Amino acid sequence: MTTIRQLLREKGQKVHAVSPDDTVFDAIRKMADENVGSLVVMEDEKIVGIITERHYARNVVLKGRTSPATRVADIMETTVLYAQPDQSVEECMAIMTDKKVRHLPIIAQEKLIGIVSIGDLVKSIIGDQKFIIDQLEHFVRG
Repeated sequence: MTTIRQLLREKGQKVHAVSPDDTVFDAIRKMADENVGSLVVMEDEKIVGIITERHYARNVVLKGRTSPATRVADIMETTVLYAQPDQSVEECMAIMTDKKVRHLPIIAQEKLIGIVSIGDLVKSIIGDQKFIIDQLEHFVRG
C-alpha cells in the first residue's frame, strides 16, 4: 500500500501558494504559469485557505466580479481538509471522494510539506495495480 510520503517522493513536494490579500487575477495567473489547479493560501507560514479554478469559476465569473478587483480572501475555501504523510493513497482517495475535493495539502508536524491532487492519487493507484498485474502474470507464466 503506497503512502502519501512515498507519493510525494516521486511527485515532488513543491507547493504553490498565495496570500489572502493577493488579487484573484494574480492567483489565476500563477495557476496558469505553474500549470496547477489550486493554490494554498498562506499567512505567516500558516494555511488559511485554498483557492481553486472551481472557486474562480463559481465565485468570480458567475457572480459578475472582476478578478483584478477581487481578493483571494473573498473567494477562498477556509475549511481546508488535509492529510498526513503516513496516510495511504487509498485513504486519501476516500476522503477526497467523500468530501468532493480535488486537492489535499499534506501536513507534517504542523508544517505544509506538499499537496496532492485527485489525479496524483489515481495515477498512483493505477501504477500499483499495474505492478500487481505484472507480478501475477509473471507468476502464472512460471
